[in-house]
Amino acid sequence: MTFNKIFLLLSTSFLSLSALAKSNTERAGDLLQYAIPLISFSSTLLVEDNNKEHYAGSIAFIKSAVAAELSALALKKSISAQRPNGECCDSFPSGHTTLAFVGASFVQFRYGWKYAIPAYVAASYVGYSRVQTNQHYTRDVVAGAAIGILSSYIFTEKYHGFAITPYAFNKEFGVQINADF
Repeated sequence: MTFNKIFLLLSTSFLSLSALAKSNTERAGDLLQYAIPLISFSSTLLVEDNNKEHYAGSIAFIKSAVAAELSALALKKSISAQRPNGECCDSFPSGHTTLAFVGASFVQFRYGWKYAIPAYVAASYVGYSRVQTNQHYTRDVVAGAAIGILSSYIFTEKYHGFAITPYAFNKEFGVQINADF
């Protein structure tokens, strides 16, 4: 099963949970906030890093995530914006959205759009969940997404390599070979 299918399956499962009841919107956003970067980081361990550039993708992901989260935290503490639900004072930017978009944009910059689309859909849902549940304003979510994307852009290089992936799906078995030159 390819990374794209795994990510789509997991993100669809989480989104299905949120469709059951509106009260699950926040819970689904909370879960996806961690699921997206976890799947993205796991991809570096499953897809590559058996070559001479050991753990290059993993290190790039960690740098991106740490830079994004520290940036978001610094902005939260220095701006001290009130949330739409009245809670004080760490609304701007959305940390949930920052982390989700680090995961999605890392996949885009490292492996390409083909694999990133489900990740971006799930990350967008995280942003939606934050606004829908009155945890953040739209500006907070947009800023969080921008921080996550920019951080991945700075630290992530496109993966150029060779991967052989066995798969089994609907009584179909085979091997997928991917190569970038």
